[in-house]
Amino acid sequence: MNKWGLMVLTILVAAGVSIASFKIMEHNFHPVPVKDKTGRIRFVPESSVPDSAAAIYPDLTQAAAMASRQVVHIKVKLTAQNSAESSVIPGYYGAPQQPVPVMASGSGVILSPDGYIITNNHVVEDAAQMEVVLTDKRTFPAKLIGRDPNTDLALIKISASGLSAVKLGNSDNVQIGQWVLAIGYPFSLNTTVTAGIVSAKERSIGIIGNHERERSDESSSIATNSAIEAYIQTDAAINPGNSGGALVNTQGELIGINAAIASQTGGYEGYGFAIPVNLARKIVDDLRKYGTVKRGYLGVVFPSPSTETQELSQRGIDPGSIQGVYITGVQEGSAAAAAGLKEGDVIQQIDGHEVNSSVEFSERIARHHPQDKVSLKYLRNGKINEATATLKAQSSAAPVTATGPSINDIYNKLGARFAPLTEQLKQRFQVSSGMLVTAIARGGFFEQIGIQPGSIIVSVNGVQVNNPLVLNKTLTAATSGTVRIACITPDGSRVMFNLSLGT
Repeated sequence: MNKWGLMVLTILVAAGVSIASFKIMEHNFHPVPVKDKTGRIRFVPESSVPDSAAAIYPDLTQAAAMASRQVVHIKVKLTAQNSAESSVIPGYYGAPQQPVPVMASGSGVILSPDGYIITNNHVVEDAAQMEVVLTDKRTFPAKLIGRDPNTDLALIKISASGLSAVKLGNSDNVQIGQWVLAIGYPFSLNTTVTAGIVSAKERSIGIIGNHERERSDESSSIATNSAIEAYIQTDAAINPGNSGGALVNTQGELIGINAAIASQTGGYEGYGFAIPVNLARKIVDDLRKYGTVKRGYLGVVFPSPSTETQELSQRGIDPGSIQGVYITGVQEGSAAAAAGLKEGDVIQQIDGHEVNSSVEFSERIARHHPQDKVSLKYLRNGKINEATATLKAQSSAAPVTATGPSINDIYNKLGARFAPLTEQLKQRFQVSSGMLVTAIARGGFFEQIGIQPGSIIVSVNGVQVNNPLVLNKTLTAATSGTVRIACITPDGSRVMFNLSLGT
C-alpha cells in the first residue's frame, strides 16, 4: 500500500472512531437540569443524577389525573332578555360570544361528594337553566345556591352522591415561580390541562364589574359595589370556557378558581388570573349557610393600586418609603375609628401576617365576618402600635332625597363639575348617555385618578350616569371597595378608572 492509500485509510479510521465516540456520548448524555446544594441550576448527564437531586421539572401526571375528575363542564341557557344582548367585555368567557346567543358555558369544581360545585358568578348570573356534565359524561340539572358579584364567585348544586371532591390547598403558601396546572373546558372541549408557573400574586386588574351591562339608575341594585380582587397570576394557558375551573398545585390541591385573562384578542396571551382559594372558601361557606355573603368591614380608606404613587406623591410622601398600607381616611363610626386608627397610619400587619399592598389587605379583611376581631399593627409617627378591631357589617347607603344633591355637593365630593352631553358630543363619541367633566379641582378624587376636563363619564360600577343625581346615588351605594368608572377621554380613548373607597 502506498503512502496515499495509508493516509486515506488513517482518515477513514479516525472519522469512524470520532463518529462512534459521538454516538456513545449522545446515547449516554441526556442533559437534565438539577439544582445543586447552593440552589444554582446546572445541566448534568441523566445517568449521573443522584436520587437526592431535585429536578426542575416536576411530574405533573398524578396531579392532573386526580384533579381532572373534579372539574366539570357547566352549560348555561341564558334568560331571554339577556340572551338577546351582545355586550361582552373581553376576558370574561362564561358569557355569550355571538350577537344573539342562546347558550353559554364554563367550568366548575366539585367541592363535596354530594354535589356542591364552585364556579364564577359571571358564568351563571344570567342563567335560566344550568346543566353540569361530569368527566364520565353523566349529566345533571343544577340549581343556584348563591352568588357573589363582588368576588365573581358562585355556588351551585346537583343531586348526586359519591362524587370525587377536590382537596383544598392553602393559597397563602403559594410562591411565585411554583408549578401549577389550569384545568377546565376551554371552547367547550373535553377536560383540558395546561401547565405553567405562578407569575405574580395579589393582582388587581379592575375587571370585576366591567362585564355588568349598562343599566339605568333604577336597576343599579345588583351592580358591584365592593369588588375584591387579589388574583393569583399564572402563565398556564387559560382560554374562553376555563372560567370557574381549577388552578391546582403539583399535589393536585386547589389553590385558585380561574376567573379571567388579560388579552387583546380574547384568547390566551400568557396572562391568566385565579381567585385565591382561601378567599373562595369563605365565600362559598357563606353562600352554603346563608345564601349570601356576610362580610366584615374595617372602615379605612386607602389609595387604589393604580393611583397610589400619584396620591402619595401629592401628599409629599415618597411611595418607596411606605412599607404597608397608607390610610388616607377613616370612616366615622367604623370599626377602625373605634380601634383608634387615624389618617396617616400605615398598617403593616393583620392577624400576624405582613401586608405589603392594599390588594392583599382588602383580601384578608374580606375573609372575615361582621363581629370578627382582627389584630392590627400599624406605624404612626415612626412608632409601631397595636390595635384590635371588631369588624362591622356594611352600612346601608344614606337615602337620597327626591330633589337630589346639588352640583356643589357633587363637586365637593369628587372635585369635579359636570354638564349634560350635547347632541353634538353624543354623535361625536357615539354614546347615548353620559356626563361631561367641565372642571377638575385640585385634591379631588378625579384629579387623583387622572380624569381630565373634557372627559365623558359613561358609567359607574356598570350603572349609566345621565345626571348628577344618578352619579351621586351610585357613588353613595359604593360605601367601600373599588369604584369602576368607565370614561371616554377627550381624544376618544375608552378607559376604566379604579377608585378605592377602602375596606
